[in-house]
Amino acid sequence: MNLAPTQLQEHLKRGLRSLYTLHGDEPLLVQEFADALRAAAREQGYTERTVHTVAGAHFDWSEVLASGGSLSLFADKQIIEIRIPSGKPGKDGSVALQQLAERSQGDDSTLTLVLLPRLDSMTTKGAWFGALESYGVTVKFDPIERRNLPQWIAQRLQQQGQRVAAGEEGQRTLQFFADRVEGNLLAAHQEIQKLGLLYPPGQGDGVLSFDQVENAVLNVARYDVFKLSEAVLGGQTLRVARMLDGLQSEGESEVLVHWALSEDIRSMKRVKDAIQAGRPMPMALRENRVWGVKEKLFERVLPQMGDTTLANLLHAAHKVDGIVKGLKQPDWPADGWQALHRLAGMVCEQCTGGARAR
Repeated sequence: MNLAPTQLQEHLKRGLRSLYTLHGDEPLLVQEFADALRAAAREQGYTERTVHTVAGAHFDWSEVLASGGSLSLFADKQIIEIRIPSGKPGKDGSVALQQLAERSQGDDSTLTLVLLPRLDSMTTKGAWFGALESYGVTVKFDPIERRNLPQWIAQRLQQQGQRVAAGEEGQRTLQFFADRVEGNLLAAHQEIQKLGLLYPPGQGDGVLSFDQVENAVLNVARYDVFKLSEAVLGGQTLRVARMLDGLQSEGESEVLVHWALSEDIRSMKRVKDAIQAGRPMPMALRENRVWGVKEKLFERVLPQMGDTTLANLLHAAHKVDGIVKGLKQPDWPADGWQALHRLAGMVCEQCTGGARAR
C-alpha cells in the first residue's frame, strides 16, 4: 500500500499498520513522519523500541529476525526500527526483509519501521522492496521543488503562528527566503524555528516584515547540478546565476557543471534531428532518454530553436569544454566559472518563457 506523506493524519485515524517503509532524500520529512508514527505507537502501548542500523555486507540479520519475536518482561508491544542508509540490504538482507514483511501480517505486538534513502527504479522492483510494499505501508518522500518552496515556508510559518505580509511584499519575502534555503530543507526548518524565537507570535501580530526575514535568515542554500540544468532550460536567468555562484562556493567541479550543460545541448540537438527526420516528439524524447521535468521543458523550448541556434550552442559548449580544462579561447573569459556563466546565459536566452525572471 502506498501512502502520500500528506495523508498521515487521516491514515492514523484508521489505526496503525504493523509495517511501514519510508524512503526518500528529504531527511527532515522522513524524520517528522517517523516521529509522528512513533508518537502514535506510544499512545497505543508500543513502549519498547529497538533500532538496527544496517552497515556493511556482513551485517547480522539474525538479530533483527530474533528481535521480532522477543519482548521484554515490561513491554506488551514494541517498535523495531531498521535503518538501511545505503539502500542496499544485500542478499541476506533481502531474504530477511521478505520474512519480516510476511511475519508482520496480523502481528499486533510489533510495529516494524524500515527507513531507506532515495531508491532508484531498479531497486524498487526488487523482491524485498516488493514484499515491504505488498505487506505494509510504503511512503515516498520527494524533494520540495523550488516553485513550491515559498508555499511550504508559508505553511511552516503558519504552524508556529507567524506569516508574512499580504500582497506583493509578502510574496517578495517568501521568494527571498526560498532563495536563501533552496536545496537545504533541514536548514530551512531551522531558520523558520529561529524566526519563531526571534519574533515570538505572542509578542505581536505574528506578521514578519521583509527586513526581519532578511536580517535573520542565513544563506544556507545548497544547489544541485541537475537542478541547475532544469533552471537553465526553464530560462530562469537570475536563479541560474545564483546557482552557479553557489556551486562554485561549494567547491563543485567545473567539469561536472559543464557536462550537465553541454549534455542538455547535445540532447536538444539529437531530439531536434529526430523530429526533422519524421519522428514524433514524444518518441524522439523517449529514444533520447528525456523524461520527467526535462521532457516538459524540451517540449516547450525545442519548437522555437532552429538548427543555427543549436549549432551555435554546441560550438560554445565545445569552447567552454576547453576552458574548464585549462585552455584559452579567443573572445571567451579565461576563468572557467565565468565561461560557464556565459554558456548558461546563452542557453537561458534561447529558453525564454514565463519563468525566465527567476
